[in-house]
Amino acid sequence: MKKVVSIILTLVLVFSLAACGSKDNKNTSGKVDNDKQTTNTGDTGAKATDAATDTAATPDISEPVTLKWYLDGSTVTDDKEVLAKANEYLKEKLNVTLEPIWGTWGDFDTNSVLAINGGDDVDIYFTSSWSANEYNAFAKKGAWVRLDNPDNNLIEKYAPELWKTLPTVLTDGAKINGSDGLGVYAVPGYKDIATQNCWDINATLLEKYGYTVDDIKKLDYYSFGDILKKVKDGEGDDFYPLLVEGAVLERMVDNSIIVTGDAGTNNLLSYYINPTDPSQEGSYGNKILSKFETPEYKKFVEKTREYFNAGYIDPAMGNANQANDTRTAKQLSGQYLIGTQSYSLGYEVQASSERKIKVEMVPSTPAYVDTTSSQGAMMAISTSSKNPERAMMFLNLLNTDPTLFTLLDYGVEGTHYDLKDGKVVFTDKRANYQPWTNGMGNVTQLPPLDGQDANFWDNFKSYYGSAKSIPALGWAFDPTSVETELGSLANVAAEYALALNTGTVDPATELPKFIQKLKDNSIDKVVEEANTQLADYLANKGK
Repeated sequence: MKKVVSIILTLVLVFSLAACGSKDNKNTSGKVDNDKQTTNTGDTGAKATDAATDTAATPDISEPVTLKWYLDGSTVTDDKEVLAKANEYLKEKLNVTLEPIWGTWGDFDTNSVLAINGGDDVDIYFTSSWSANEYNAFAKKGAWVRLDNPDNNLIEKYAPELWKTLPTVLTDGAKINGSDGLGVYAVPGYKDIATQNCWDINATLLEKYGYTVDDIKKLDYYSFGDILKKVKDGEGDDFYPLLVEGAVLERMVDNSIIVTGDAGTNNLLSYYINPTDPSQEGSYGNKILSKFETPEYKKFVEKTREYFNAGYIDPAMGNANQANDTRTAKQLSGQYLIGTQSYSLGYEVQASSERKIKVEMVPSTPAYVDTTSSQGAMMAISTSSKNPERAMMFLNLLNTDPTLFTLLDYGVEGTHYDLKDGKVVFTDKRANYQPWTNGMGNVTQLPPLDGQDANFWDNFKSYYGSAKSIPALGWAFDPTSVETELGSLANVAAEYALALNTGTVDPATELPKFIQKLKDNSIDKVVEEANTQLADYLANKGK
């Protein structure tokens, strides 16, 4: 969970999209509404989505349709065999031909926003609470079709089965105020619906140097130095033992979480959780802070700079154009000792299989549910789509048909994986077809991986069902009234945040400059607005 965008992109995002012109309530133009600054909060939907029945519409699928599907986080260089089989299957089921656009961690943020801005011929986009095409903001701008619109309820007509498979925390979390009122603007993915940040441990390498995972569990970020030094000395100058995603690393160390609605500005705002019991208030209570001005942040960047100077962090981690792809490549090749990872139950089994090393996870906090995690991976139908009905049918099938989902996610049996006693064992060709599993949909349809218990998915549902919700669950920051300020602040954050989070610049000189520029560009006004909104939400929560 996890992204830094360019100065140009952040300006595109926070000032809204460049497309212009009026639109009616359906927004069929495919362009995003620049002028609409308020939302219809009075429309609660004539038909509640959670009342969807099994009486779906009988669709007319006589005309063949091609659906373009824009995904994030993919490592796909060869999809020909998968698509041949998937499209044969989809042709029979829905008379659909699928054309996926495999966005990567490195290019999705920029290119997806440009595609939406330009009204590109894309039917379905990955969206989330943390990506540049952020779910709430782009729903307000008219980028997404409202799926439970009383005048044309696509969920009731074409996807009642899908909706019944989803936990309440996801269906409730999907309801937001968008351009067509309060409703659902994307299908939430049934994945790791709670957040649990973990240290991603290359246990194979760790044990080579005489340590065990128990040794890591006794330490925290500020005391990793001795282990990092020993492994660095042994592996050589070109080896960087600490593999970090800057924004995730900061949250892990400081117990801060993403403020939903703040994704496009390098997460200027922070809400601090209780690391022992996330259902209780954290050290600052129910309050939003300017992250980069806190004493926690200062301590964090000072230690990170120390680790960088010691040669523990790859300089590429501080380059927005290289960081994500470099990190992914080094993870997959096992070229690290300690990494950062937002955890999904069973991730270590899958990662061990894919990386050909022993991977173990050490939690930095208990699992918790916040607004960001409940909207952590979603699929939205674009208002540019000429076939929203067929797109909804596809999303229904994708999330309820294990054959289709397994094919699109794991690839072709006998090519990308083999089944051994009913469990998946990946082959070497998996490296050429590796979509991001958690970004695709209902992962509980997948067969268990080799090494996973046969009851894995029952355990999965139990694990995430027991995660505690933070006190501010359900609140999302609405940046509308401070968009001008956020535009300037986004530029400032893009200049400093990633470099500081990865130790590539000296905080003694750069952090004071950063803070002063934040002050000069009205960060205090933004924080005040966020706290006003949060206080109002908490005062009315449950009424």
